[in-house]
Amino acid sequence: MFVALGVLAGAAMLVPTARWWLMHRVGRPRASEPFDGHVYRVGKAVIAERRCEQPRATVIVMHGFVADMRYFTHHYREPDLQLILLTSCDYHLPITGHREEPAPWAKVPAEEEGTIAHDAAVLVQALEHLPRTDVIRVHGHSRGGAVVLEAAKSRPDLFERVEVVLEAPVLPQARPYRSLTPSQLWLLPFLIPLWRLAPIARHNRGAWGPLENARKRELIMAFPFNPKRVATMMANLRDIDAWSQSRDASVFGNVRRGTLLVPGKDRVLESASMRESAVRAKPGLTVVELDGCSHFVLWDRPDALPVLARDSERSTGNG
Repeated sequence: MFVALGVLAGAAMLVPTARWWLMHRVGRPRASEPFDGHVYRVGKAVIAERRCEQPRATVIVMHGFVADMRYFTHHYREPDLQLILLTSCDYHLPITGHREEPAPWAKVPAEEEGTIAHDAAVLVQALEHLPRTDVIRVHGHSRGGAVVLEAAKSRPDLFERVEVVLEAPVLPQARPYRSLTPSQLWLLPFLIPLWRLAPIARHNRGAWGPLENARKRELIMAFPFNPKRVATMMANLRDIDAWSQSRDASVFGNVRRGTLLVPGKDRVLESASMRESAVRAKPGLTVVELDGCSHFVLWDRPDALPVLARDSERSTGNG
């Protein structure tokens, strides 16, 4: 009996220790790609700017939960675009060959790491200091959509002339497709290593939508490896829930124009509550519902994204 009690006591000590180690160890990134440009470090977040000599427009992009900046690079591949890509706090930088540049304007956000507000503070700095054209689009996918709205809330003056694209976004009072229970969240450090063994598997296959696109499959396979630590994933998840519950429709009033894309077959976020929240974004934002589309609109329905205006078109439109 004493032996059994000793084993139980040892296990009781070992499990929390193993959980802490799994949460905080830095994992290895899955892959990286060549990048022609330079990066600015803002604390544990990174802003990358692709080289462009004479840009006709500026696009600033913010990826979603466990994704990375490469989500956008093929869609915005025109060489005359100034493409500025953000990497979330404490995520691996998935590029090589870049040059690091000092940024005297960069300030480490005071907001807690892993939160939407923290990444929004980085986006604000990118928008304030880096655009080289008057035609500016800010595009956020999933959690990145909430980052865009939070940035506009903190600095609405910067968004007065900006076009916003919110793609399958985390929205005020909207819900995930499936919520994690407290016990599931506690077990996450033990489950993530299993996800890394099979990023696309039978039990999660429905979340991804069509997988014929090789680029889409490749980048989804990298999802569980993109955050440096499981603790960062957990902070992201908790804050997504807290942000959605604490924000209301007033955040839409800080963006002047743009498009909100609502996929009808989202299996990451819940389409119905996203649609209900999105209605409150009118008339400032045009809401586009996409029947049968997955959470990844840019990969599945790139035609649904609005055409990016040129400098001359913007000037004409402003009269």
